[in-house]
Amino acid sequence: MKKEPVRILFVNSEITPYLPETELSKTGRHLPQGIQERGKEIRSFMPRYGCINERRNQLHEVIRLSGMNIVINDIDRPLVIKVSSIPSARMQVYFIDNDDYFHRKFIYADGEGNFFGDNDERAVFFARGVLETVKKLRWKPDLVHCQGWITHLIPIMLKKSYKDDPIFENVKSVVSLYNDSAGISFDKSMPGKIDMPGIGKKELEIFGECTGTDLAKAALKYSDGAIIADSNLDAALKSAVSESGLPCIEHSGNENDEYIDRYNEFYDKILGI
Repeated sequence: MKKEPVRILFVNSEITPYLPETELSKTGRHLPQGIQERGKEIRSFMPRYGCINERRNQLHEVIRLSGMNIVINDIDRPLVIKVSSIPSARMQVYFIDNDDYFHRKFIYADGEGNFFGDNDERAVFFARGVLETVKKLRWKPDLVHCQGWITHLIPIMLKKSYKDDPIFENVKSVVSLYNDSAGISFDKSMPGKIDMPGIGKKELEIFGECTGTDLAKAALKYSDGAIIADSNLDAALKSAVSESGLPCIEHSGNENDEYIDRYNEFYDKILGI
């Protein structure tokens, strides 16, 4: 009997060519392709920010996956799923979309650099949108790799709210830490906006002052592995990784494909393969 391939779900804050090239967006683009070429099955998600040109990048709505509503702060928000292909990579990218949260010219801050006041809600919506869409796809991942602060709520949701769901039962998660979460703050009411089964007052205490560092610490607490993805990672985040005691590797840059083999081996280690 043919053995089923390992399935890796990539949840990214950035992927090039949809956004400008950064270390994060280049990893979001090339890592899933490299892992797929090494025999694993992949799915890849990111937010559909308003600065992404839908016509140029050939995004189109997936009607069968859209149509759900996600309640945040007692308001129903429609979830729209779009998809695009990167032909050279033989890879599809799924986009989480919503008019209120993602139809803006900028990603996380306005033209004057002011952090959007509802970024906490956007993170909740994105995380839940990804997980609910994967359920609709009926695609059971073995491991979820989260990259970028907007993905950092996923590990706690997997371990607490979705742990008994057949699609996510026994799933492992890995979080990559970049400096994108250092020095940012969210609305103090953020924990209450998560409001999901299995996530109570005790679990929400970890969000502390609702800073980006607190969010990263929460991701680490509920993950199974960590990646220091920035060679100049903020000291507080680096300490948090060390204190977590999680299996950890450091990203060595995108200059060649060597890092993909290291990530692939790391996934296998986390999965006990």
